[in-house]
Amino acid sequence: MGRPELTPQGRWMAAVLACGGPGMAALSHSSAAALFRIGTEQAAAIEVSRRSPDEIRPPGIRVHRRPTLRDGWYGFYEGIPITSPVQTLIDLAGRHGRPQLERAMNEADKLGLVRTDDLREALDDHPGEPGVARLRATIDRATFRYTRTELERAFLPLVRAAGLPTPRTSVHVTGHEVDFYLADLGLVIETDGLTYHRTPAEQRKDRERDQDHTAAGLTCLRFTHGQIKYEPDHVVRTLRATSSWLRPIGSSP
Repeated sequence: MGRPELTPQGRWMAAVLACGGPGMAALSHSSAAALFRIGTEQAAAIEVSRRSPDEIRPPGIRVHRRPTLRDGWYGFYEGIPITSPVQTLIDLAGRHGRPQLERAMNEADKLGLVRTDDLREALDDHPGEPGVARLRATIDRATFRYTRTELERAFLPLVRAAGLPTPRTSVHVTGHEVDFYLADLGLVIETDGLTYHRTPAEQRKDRERDQDHTAAGLTCLRFTHGQIKYEPDHVVRTLRATSSWLRPIGSSP
């Protein structure tokens, strides 16, 4: 009976059944991330969450006893009981740093598992769970946006720290309004906020704008509002490094 080979999906389903099956157990953590294709499974064991305080230890399975999981904590994906995308991201946030977590969020968004805006709202239904605070901070960091005045107030000191002259703001260059422009260096600086869910038309306009600048012999840098707020040292280093090889307009090579 059965088959001589076993796919990863077969292993994952067997692990869930060994822990009680649908309603009692679901694939979770790194194993859920691997099935959703938003992360990599840990090599040590398949991870399953079980909505029961009873301790069981099937070989090759890491069982998380979680009797307090709320309704809606699991569903089915490719026919396998699995923690919801929201719950999976919360679980990943409890063990991964920001870069890995941002990649998982981006993949979940791109694959249509959970939109970032919806994820932010869904966290309100998971108060006190490990990982929620880190996940919320990661979302806020990625989608942070200054007002125009706040942006100039925060960015201009970084330009000065990089040793550059004060740029012109909100001027038209190559037919486009740009955020900051250093005319002597031919340097255009654009800032992006709310990086999620830009429409294809908006993304195309950004590309055309950058292409027009390049075709005119200008250099274009883009920073997110989150980078300006949370990673000012990176912004200063990038400005300083870029300006080091730019020559003033009209100077000899």
